[in-house]
Amino acid sequence: MTVLFECTYRGDRYFGLGLPEDGEPLRLTPLGNLDLGKLLVEGGDVAVLLAAAETVTVPASEHDAVSFRPPLLPDHPGDAMVGGFMQTHNVKVDADTPSQPNWFLKGLGEVLKTSGEDLRAPVGSVALTEEAEIVLVYVTDDDHRPRYVGHTFGNDLTDIGRFRRHRGHLSYAKLCDAAVAPWLFLDEPPRHVTGHVTIERDGEPCWRGEFTTGTKALHYGLDDIMSELFSYDALLTPGRVHYVYIGADRSSFHDGHRMADGDRVTLDFTSHGVTLSNTVRCASPALVAAAHEVS
Repeated sequence: MTVLFECTYRGDRYFGLGLPEDGEPLRLTPLGNLDLGKLLVEGGDVAVLLAAAETVTVPASEHDAVSFRPPLLPDHPGDAMVGGFMQTHNVKVDADTPSQPNWFLKGLGEVLKTSGEDLRAPVGSVALTEEAEIVLVYVTDDDHRPRYVGHTFGNDLTDIGRFRRHRGHLSYAKLCDAAVAPWLFLDEPPRHVTGHVTIERDGEPCWRGEFTTGTKALHYGLDDIMSELFSYDALLTPGRVHYVYIGADRSSFHDGHRMADGDRVTLDFTSHGVTLSNTVRCASPALVAAAHEVS
C-alpha cells in the first residue's frame, strides 16, 4: 500500500511517501513544477519518480518545521470542491431511505483543515457533531472525466441540530470546516475501518466512543452513487479536485453528547494508523444552550 503526502518545509514545497513515524527522519522530494494529481491520472509511478530525484532528509528534531497539506489540494481554492453523502451506512437505514443518498456541498478548498488546525462552525450552530469518514479523492482529467486517485480519512463536522430541526436544511448543516488527513492512500477504498473518538473540554475528556466505517458498512453501492454524482456536467471542470466524504457511523450526538465551542475532537482511525485532532471554534456563546433544545 503506497501513501503519498505533500508538505512545506522552510518555505519550499515537497512530497514524500509513507506515513511519517515519530522519532524517525523524514525523507522529502522537492515538488517543483510537478502536478501530482495529473501524474496520478496519467498512471505515473510516484515511487519511481522519487527514486530518481534528489531528496532532503529532515531530522526528527525538525519535524515541527514541516507543515503537511491536504492531499493534492490545488493552490487556488476554487479548483477544489468538498462534498459528500449523508445517511449512507446500514446502521442509519430506515423506511424513508432513498434510492440515492442526499449529496451535500461543504465548500471549496479552503474548508479543508489538517490535524492541529481549528474547525470553524457558523455562529448560529445548533448542535455540532463529529463524523469520522473515508474521503475519496478524484481529479477531473482534460476530457471532463473524474478519475479516482486514492482515499484518505476525515472529520465531516456537521450541525446535526440544524438538520434535526428542519430536514430541508441539510445544506446549511454541512457548511462547517472539514478535517482531512494529509495522507493519500493510493489504493481502493477500504472495506473495513475501525477507530475511536475522544472529545476533550477544558483539557479533560468529556466523551469517548468507537466507530466503524468502510465500504462494507454502506447501504449503497459505491460505484452506483459516484456514477450518479458525476453524471452532472456542472461538476466536471477539467483540473478540479473533488473530496467526497462517503458517510459516517453513529456519532457523539447520537449518544446524547452536545459539543461546545472550544472542544477538541480527536479521531483515531486505528485500523489504518491515522489520527486527526482539531479544536472546534464557534463564536456563539449560545451554542450549548441551543443544543439542549434539540430533541
